[in-house]
Amino acid sequence: MILTLDNLTRSFGSLKAVDGVELEVAAGEALGIIGPNGAGKTTLFNLITGLLRPDAGAIRFDGRDITQAPPRARCIAGIGRSFQIPHPFENLTVFENLLVAAIHGRRQREAQVVDACGDILERTGLIDFANRRAGTLNLLGRKRLELARALAGSPRLLLLDEIAGGLTEAECSELVELVRAIRQSGITIVWIEHVVHALVAVVSRLVVLNFGRKIIEGEPRSVMASAEVSEIYMGIAA
Repeated sequence: MILTLDNLTRSFGSLKAVDGVELEVAAGEALGIIGPNGAGKTTLFNLITGLLRPDAGAIRFDGRDITQAPPRARCIAGIGRSFQIPHPFENLTVFENLLVAAIHGRRQREAQVVDACGDILERTGLIDFANRRAGTLNLLGRKRLELARALAGSPRLLLLDEIAGGLTEAECSELVELVRAIRQSGITIVWIEHVVHALVAVVSRLVVLNFGRKIIEGEPRSVMASAEVSEIYMGIAA
């Protein structure tokens, strides 16, 4: 397993944002995570990437315990992440944004990462915007840049947080194709998303969180048709 969460728990005061979550992700898998607002999804990502420390439990990446490792060490080890609200370096160009991510994520010099950054711009549809200031991009461009910056660190595990949020149907379809291509390249994906049809188009397994706990997991369409999901989202009890 490339990622293992063992009884992962994190509280904020009396609120248990993540409550004893157990999860395994196989290398090359695409896993989706859904749940209502406040279910603990982004907190879970913050624990995996080291922005938060758990109150209990353990995180193992590629068999190594990283529970106490700092965020930069996790990035260098191969964990990449996009954020729900893109925050690029707005006064830098798109290409410069990738260079910064690649230099720090790969611990290499600029000359060593230039070609790789060019390839990523091609893959993410940003090559024509390479010399444009990141702050001038529209929402789809910013979402693409979030993905590109995460890829610039050469991750083996990519965490996507609401990458499709706010996009039109056509833009969402473009992004789904991009995420599908990333998965086909061999990168493991864990994707939090409210746009469920986008998620189901890519992932092979779905996990549902509610009040910090894992409620159900399994094949996406079976999970979405389950009584547990109906009760969480619609208030309909079986």
